[in-house]
Amino acid sequence: MNNNIPMDKNWWRESAMGIPQIITETPGTRSQAMHQNTSRFMKGLSSQVKLFPVCFEEGYGITLTDVDGNRYLDFSSGIYVASLGHCHPKISEAISFWAKKLMNAHDFSTPVKEKLMEKMADILPGNLNAIQLYSDGTTAVEAAIRAARAISNKHEFISAYRDFHGKSMSAVSCAQMFRSETFSYGPTRAPGFYMVPRPDPYRPLWVKADGTIDTDAYIQFYENFLKEGTVGNVAAFVLEPAQGWAGSIFPPDDFFPKLKSLCEKYNILLYDDEVLAGMGRTGEWLTLNHWDVIPDIVTFGKSFGNGFPVTAMVVKEEYAEALEKISASSSYGGNPMACAAALASIEVIEDEQILENVKQVGDYFMKRLEQMKRDHPIIGDVKGKGFLLGIELVKDKSTKEPFLEAGISVYQKAFRKGLAWIPAGHILRMSPPLIMDEHYAKLGMDIIEESIWETEKEFGYTQ
Repeated sequence: MNNNIPMDKNWWRESAMGIPQIITETPGTRSQAMHQNTSRFMKGLSSQVKLFPVCFEEGYGITLTDVDGNRYLDFSSGIYVASLGHCHPKISEAISFWAKKLMNAHDFSTPVKEKLMEKMADILPGNLNAIQLYSDGTTAVEAAIRAARAISNKHEFISAYRDFHGKSMSAVSCAQMFRSETFSYGPTRAPGFYMVPRPDPYRPLWVKADGTIDTDAYIQFYENFLKEGTVGNVAAFVLEPAQGWAGSIFPPDDFFPKLKSLCEKYNILLYDDEVLAGMGRTGEWLTLNHWDVIPDIVTFGKSFGNGFPVTAMVVKEEYAEALEKISASSSYGGNPMACAAALASIEVIEDEQILENVKQVGDYFMKRLEQMKRDHPIIGDVKGKGFLLGIELVKDKSTKEPFLEAGISVYQKAFRKGLAWIPAGHILRMSPPLIMDEHYAKLGMDIIEESIWETEKEFGYTQ
C-alpha cells in the first residue's frame, strides 16, 4: 500500500453541496423508532442525544445523513473526534489495509508503528518523545497519573474545577462531575486529589483595579494552597489547556507560563491533557503551544485517529524509565489499525495544510462571534481559538445569570434546521471538522444566529 499518494484536499466538497437538506420533521419517524428501541438497552446517553435523538447512518466530509434521509452540516465532529472529516479517504484506506493484513500483535513493533513513533516525535515540542498508545482517553489519563507518581515518587494531584479528564476513578477524581439531585453515591474524588479554581476571563474570582482578570492572584492562591501542607506530596498539576466540557473556556495568555514557573519552583510536574483540544483543533498541534509552554506529560486522543479509537500518553525523554516501571502497554493500544489511523491523520494535517486553514477560518469564526455578542442581548460572552468555540447565553449581561432554557432552545432549533452540534447547558459548543472552509463556516453561523433571534423572540427579548 502506498498511502503517501497526495489527496485532493477538496475531496469532501461535492458531498457537501446542498447541505443542510431537511426533508422530514426532525427527528424523523425512523430516527425516533430506532432511538426508542436502542434506548431500551443503551443507558446513560449524552445530553446532546437526549435533547435531539436523531439516528445517523452515514457521514462524509462535513456532512451527516440520518436514517430519514435528512442531511446535516456537521459542527460537532462527533464531539471533537472526526476532525478531518467523516470517512477521510486516506485514513479509511489506511485502516482498511491493516484490517486485512494484521489487526493486532499486542505491543510488538510493526512497520506502521515505527513510522508513527517517528512522526509523533517530529510534531511534538521539546523532548516529548517517550510514548505509549491506548484505545481511549480515559485509559491514557489513568496511565499518565500512574506515570506522574512513578516519575515524582509523590502521590497527590491538583486539578481544576470544571475540567474534564475522563470517567474512571482517577480521571473523575481530577474532574468536577455533576452529582445526581436524587441519589448520593459518596465522595466523587479519591484521597489525594485536590481541586482549585482556574481563571475564567468572563467569570473571574479575582480582578485587578482596572477590572481585568488577575492571573497572579490565582497563582498566589495555588502557592498558598501548596504551602498549607501538600507541597511535598503533589506529583502534578493536571489541567486541560482549554476547558472543553465546560464550554470552550480559554485562560488568559499569561496563565500557563506562570503556572509552569510555579511547578518548576516546587518540583511539580505539569500534565497537559490535550485529549479534546489537541491535534490541530486550535491551529497548533497542541493547544499549549500557543503559550510556548512544554509540559512534562501530555495526553491526546479524540481526533488522533479521526474516529478510530487511538490515544497517546507522552512524557519527556528524561522520564522514559517511568513508563517501564508502570507496565504501560495495553492490549489494544498501538494495534496496526490504530497506528495507521493516527499516522494517516498526521499526514493529512501536514499535506492538506490543516493548521493554516484552522487559523484562517478560525479568525472568521471569532470575528463573527464578537459581532453576534454585540448584536444579541442574551449572548454574554464568546470564546475560542481556531475551531474550538463557544457561545455563553445569559439572562442579563450585567448579572451574567446563566440562561439554560435558551441554551436548550437554540440547540434544538439549529439542529432542526440541519446543524449537528453540541450543547453544554447555557454554553453552546462548536467543533466543526478542521477541513471546513469559510463558506460553510458562515452557513453554520447563519443557522445559529437565526436560532438565537428566534429564541430571543420566544423569551421576550427585544433589541
